Amino acid sequence: MATRHVTSFILLLFLSSFAFLLLTHLPSVAPSLPFPHSTSSPSCGPGQSWAVRLHVDLHIEESEELDVIANQVAEQAGLHNQGQIGQLEGHYMLCSSQLGGNIWRNNPQASNVLANHPNVLWYSQERILSRSKRSMAFNDPHYPKQWHLHNHVNKDMDINVTGIWERNITGQGVTVVVVDDGVQHTHQDIRANYSPEGSYDLNSNDPDPMPHSDVHNDNHHGTRCAGEIAAVPNNSFCAVGVAYGSKVAGIRVLDGPLTDSLEAIAFNKHYQINDIYSCSWGPDDDGRTVDGPHPLGKAALQHGVIAGRRGFGSVFVVASGNGGQYNDNCNYDGYANSIYTITIGAVDENGRMPFYAEECASMLAVTFSSGEDKLRSIVTSDWFMQQGTGCTERHTGTSAAAPLAAGMVALMLQVRPCLTWRDVQHIIAFTATKCDNSSDWRENGAGFHHSHQHGFGLLNAWKLVNAAKVWESVPFLVSYQSSVIAEKVSIPSYPEEMLRTWTVTAADLALSGMQTLEHVAVTVTITHPCRGNLEIVLFCPSGISSVIGARRAIDRDSAGYQDWTFSTVRCWGERADGQYRLKISDHKEPSSQVCANVGKLEQWKLTLYGSSMTFKEVKDRQTLVEDAMSGKYLDSNFSLPCSPGLDIPSEVISPFTSSSLRFLLLLGCFALFWSLYYIMEAAIAHLDMRGLQCLPWRQAGRNVRNERGGRGLEEALDEENGGEEEREPEAELHTVLDSEAKMPLIDREMLTM
Repeated sequence: MATRHVTSFILLLFLSSFAFLLLTHLPSVAPSLPFPHSTSSPSCGPGQSWAVRLHVDLHIEESEELDVIANQVAEQAGLHNQGQIGQLEGHYMLCSSQLGGNIWRNNPQASNVLANHPNVLWYSQERILSRSKRSMAFNDPHYPKQWHLHNHVNKDMDINVTGIWERNITGQGVTVVVVDDGVQHTHQDIRANYSPEGSYDLNSNDPDPMPHSDVHNDNHHGTRCAGEIAAVPNNSFCAVGVAYGSKVAGIRVLDGPLTDSLEAIAFNKHYQINDIYSCSWGPDDDGRTVDGPHPLGKAALQHGVIAGRRGFGSVFVVASGNGGQYNDNCNYDGYANSIYTITIGAVDENGRMPFYAEECASMLAVTFSSGEDKLRSIVTSDWFMQQGTGCTERHTGTSAAAPLAAGMVALMLQVRPCLTWRDVQHIIAFTATKCDNSSDWRENGAGFHHSHQHGFGLLNAWKLVNAAKVWESVPFLVSYQSSVIAEKVSIPSYPEEMLRTWTVTAADLALSGMQTLEHVAVTVTITHPCRGNLEIVLFCPSGISSVIGARRAIDRDSAGYQDWTFSTVRCWGERADGQYRLKISDHKEPSSQVCANVGKLEQWKLTLYGSSMTFKEVKDRQTLVEDAMSGKYLDSNFSLPCSPGLDIPSEVISPFTSSSLRFLLLLGCFALFWSLYYIMEAAIAHLDMRGLQCLPWRQAGRNVRNERGGRGLEEALDEENGGEEEREPEAELHTVLDSEAKMPLIDREMLTM
C-alpha cells in the first residue's frame, strides 16, 4: 500500500517537473487584449519598464516574428516581455524583474542593448507623467465662496456650470445688457468684458452708463448684477461671472424719473448688439400694486422679440419680485406676466422658496439667491463709490436670481446663436428640474412639472447648454383669441363660485394651425370694492389648474381690474383644443363693511399662444433632450446648421447728445464773449491812438488863435494856410513827437466825454 503511494508521488513529481520545463522553454505570446497603461505586476512598476518599437526583415512574416523578436530583445536586455501595447502593432512593453531600491535608477545593460539592437527602431524608459484634471480653478479670492457656481456643501444645490466651462463654453460672442441704475464699467472685474457699443445713459442722455452717487447709497445694483453675469476670472480680485466670456453692457434708466417712453427706448436700445436684457426691477412689491409696462413699453417688448438680435428676438429676463412677505404675486406684475419675458424666481441654497419670493402661474423657472439670515447670499462685484469695496457677499433677492439666468442663457447662445426667444423659453421648460418636494408640483397633460412657487423648476446650466446644442427652432408663434364675452354678472361670496367656460374646437384653430400650447392668457374687467379678496383660477382642457389671480390680504383697492391680462405657462405643450374654465370666487371678510359690496365681472376674453408643433413632436423633443444630457454632443463635432439671421439696419445714432450740445453751447457763448471783448479792446486802443495824434494839432490851433489877437478872420486864415504850406515834413513829425513827450497822457474817460 505504501509502495503504491510512493509510486504515485514520484509520477506526479515527474509530470510537474516536465510541465515546468515545457513552460519555461515555450515563447511567450502577446496578449490579444489591449495592454493597460498601468500594470498590476510589481515587477513592472514606474521606472522599471521600457516601451520599444520593433521591425523585422521584409522577407519574414511580420505577424509571426514580432512576438519572437520581442522575447529575444527582452532576454538580451535582461527584461521580460509583457506583450503588445494596446492596439499599436510592433510596440511592446518590456519590464525589469528587479525589485526594491530606487525605481528611477537607470539600467545600463537594458539601455545599451535597446540602443544597439538592429530590430529596435525606438525605445523609451517609462516615467510617471504629470497630468491634472481639467477642473476649474480661479485665483479670484471670493470664488470659493460662490456656492451657487460650485457648492461643496450640498453638491446638488448649484447651477451645474463647471462642466460647461471645462468645454470652453463661457458665453463668448454674446452680449448681456443690464437695464438698471448704471454699471461701473471701470471696475477691474467688468472692464475687460464691458461693451460700450451696447451701453447708454438714458437718465443723462449720453453714452456713459456710469452710476451716480446718491444719498441712499443704492446705485450699486446694476454693477452687482453685471458682475454676476460677466465678472472677469483670474484677475486676483473678487469673484467670477457665470458667463465670464461674454460681454456686458449697461443701460442707466432707473436713476431718475421713469416714463413709458424711456422704458420703451431701454427695451430696444442697441438691440442688434445686445442679445439678452437683464431686468432686476419692476412695479412696487407691496402686495397692493397692479401695474406693468404701459402701451409704449408693451410695444417695445413685442418689437424686441420680432426685430431684435437679427430677427431671432431679444431675450428679456425679468425678476419675479420680492413681495413675498406682503403676500404679493407676480401675476400682478405686467413684466412677469408678459409672454415676451422669461420670469425668474429665487430659491435659497437649500432649494427652498425664500420668505421674500413671490409665486405665480406665469413663472418659468427659478435659480439661486439669498435666504434667511443664516443662509449664504450671492457673492459678486460691487461698486467702489461711497465706501464700496468693489466686492460683496450680500447680493440678495430675485434681483440676484435674474442675472444668473441671463448668464446661463448667454452660455446657450454661444453654442447655438440662432436660438429664438421662444426656443430659449422652450428649452427652460424642457430642462428645469424639480426642487423642494413640499411645493405644489403638478404634472400637466404634456408631462411637464410646474409649481406656482418654482415654475418648471431649477435652472441647470449643463442641461440648458446640452439641450441648446441639439435644439431645432420651433415653428412660428400663432395665437387664438376668443371674442370679448360681456357678462355684467355679480360675483358670489365664497363658498359659492362663478364658473365660466369657453370651448375651442379644432375648426377654431384651423386657420392659425395651432396644435399645442405655450402661454394661455385671460383678460378681465372686474369691479370690486376690495379686489384683493378675489381669487381667479383657470382650468386648461387637461384639467390642470392655474391660480392666475391670487388673493392679497392688504390689497383694498376699489379700482378692481380694468382690462388686466393674467397669464399662465402651466399648460405648456398640451393640446390647444378643448374646454377652458374660468372660476372666480370672492372671499369676503364678514367684519369689513368697506368690502361688503358685491363685485361684478364686466367682461373677459381668452387668448391662446402656441405653435403648429404636434403633441407627438413635443414628446419626441422631450426624448431628444433627455438623450443629449450625457454631453455626447458637446464632446463631438456635432453641429446643426444655424441661420445668420436677418440683415436689419443698425440703429441710427445721433452724434450729438444733450450733454454734448450743452457743452457746445457753452463753448460757443465763451467764444462769442471773447470775440466781443477783443473787438472792444481793439476799438478802444484805436481811439487812444487817434486821440494822441490829434493833440498837437489842437495845441497849435490854440496858439495861432492867440497870436491873431485882434486881427480879422481873413488874415488869420491866410497866415494859417501859408504857414502850413511852408512847414517841412520833418518839422511836423518833430512837433508831434515833441508834443507827445511833453504832454501828459489823457485818461480814457476824458476822451470818451
